[in-house]
Formats: sequence, C-alpha cells, structure tokens
Amino acid sequence: MLKNGDKAPTFSLPDADMETVDLASFQDKQHLVLLFYPKDGTPSCTREVTDFSDHEVDFRKLGCSILGINREDCLKHQEFRDREGIGINLLSDAEGEVCRQYGVWQTREVDGQPKTGIVRSTFIIDRSGVIRHALYNVNFKGHAQEVLALVKELDT
Repeated sequence: MLKNGDKAPTFSLPDADMETVDLASFQDKQHLVLLFYPKDGTPSCTREVTDFSDHEVDFRKLGCSILGINREDCLKHQEFRDREGIGINLLSDAEGEVCRQYGVWQTREVDGQPKTGIVRSTFIIDRSGVIRHALYNVNFKGHAQEVLALVKELDT
C-alpha cells in the first residue's frame, strides 16, 4: 500500500471515450484526485462518483482534476457517465495493473468467504507527482467534501 509522501506510480489508461490519459500530463500543471471505486452503476459507487462530479467546478478552481478508476471497460464507463450525467473522467484499468500499483486490489473476507476486488480508495497527488493523502477503505458518504477540504490545504 502507498503512503503519504510516496511518488505516485505513473500510468496511461483509456477513458470512457477510449482516449489515453497519462498521469505525467498533469505533473507541474495540476493537483490530481484519483478515485478508485469498485463498480459502475451500484448505488454507493454511483453516489460517490456523482458527488465528486457535482463538485468538479470547486476542484477545478483549486487547480485540481479528478479521475475515477476501476476495472470496467470503456463502454461500461461511457454508459455509466452518460446515464448519470457524470462530468469527471472515468478510466478503464481492465487488466488491474494500476489497481495493483496503488494497492487497492485486495482480498478481504465477505460473509466468511475471501473476495478480491477494489477497495474504495482515494489519492490526492500534488503538482509535483507526490501523494499527499493516501486514503484506503473510505466511506462514500460525504467523501467528496472531505477530499475537497484536503485539496484546499495543498497550496497553503
């Protein structure tokens, strides 16, 4: 698992429109929030992603972009984005490589059985590419506002 102060692992992933998004393109330009969530369309994931999307303008005012990442394919992301009116960029990590690099692909016990999947996690990365906040196993309720408050503190 990554921790505060670690250099953010680099990646290039396709978004919902199959355009490649490269982490390096944000360096020296913007802060970045990486939002790892388990699945498009489930109630808690929909709420989390739409909350971040609803606050996208507030994040942009602070020089911060938001990227949502999970293992769904680009078409599923596109359908989810269009159905829910999501404005943030959704990236497909179909092979799970970025999920493993960031330590969010984990096995945990659910109803007494081991289950492997994405642990809801958020990373706040500053302009220099350093992880300022590594937040694992977060609760989706009110999370966008909590992250916004942390981003506000980056330039102070």
